[in-house]
Amino acid sequence: MKKEIAFFDFDGTITTKDTLLEFIKFSKGKFWFYLGLILNLPYLFAYKIKLISNQKAKERILMFFFKDIPIETFKEYCSAFSQHVLPNLIRPRAVEEILKLKEKKIIIAIVSASPENWIESWTNQLQLDAITTRLEVKDNKITGKILGKNCHGNEKVNRINQKYDLSDYIIVAAYGDSRGDKAMLNLAQKAYYKPFN
Repeated sequence: MKKEIAFFDFDGTITTKDTLLEFIKFSKGKFWFYLGLILNLPYLFAYKIKLISNQKAKERILMFFFKDIPIETFKEYCSAFSQHVLPNLIRPRAVEEILKLKEKKIIIAIVSASPENWIESWTNQLQLDAITTRLEVKDNKITGKILGKNCHGNEKVNRINQKYDLSDYIIVAAYGDSRGDKAMLNLAQKAYYKPFN
């Protein structure tokens, strides 16, 4: 008998805001956050008009704010963010939906372009699977590069297929809020776009 599974995007679907931006603001302070965005406007604009990829733009931001930070320091930032900020960003209706599906013994996987570093403590609490973007670490320091590909768009489906043999599952539902979720939404029997907004 096939198992049932549901996929949820994280940022904007389960949360009210983009957690990468909120994490930068939390760890660097508002002044450096806004200054960093201003200094990187050419790259953000280039992404907006599709001159560079989502991954290139994201790596530029990650390198600007976090390159050469020791991984232990980064983990401390992530832990504090997960404890003090993230709970206030979670949509209650999203958690209600997740718990309702879990009661039916449906496997829940959070599939996110945000790094695993601050998402996994939350998914572990609820005993959910997590498929996320992974950050490169060299010499025990964050490089700002993404390990492999950014978990966005078609890469979400690639990463889902790496983790699960989908022939063993019935994909009962998928939840998302942007074009980056479209490929994942197309996998499911029922697709929900911005269901908790």
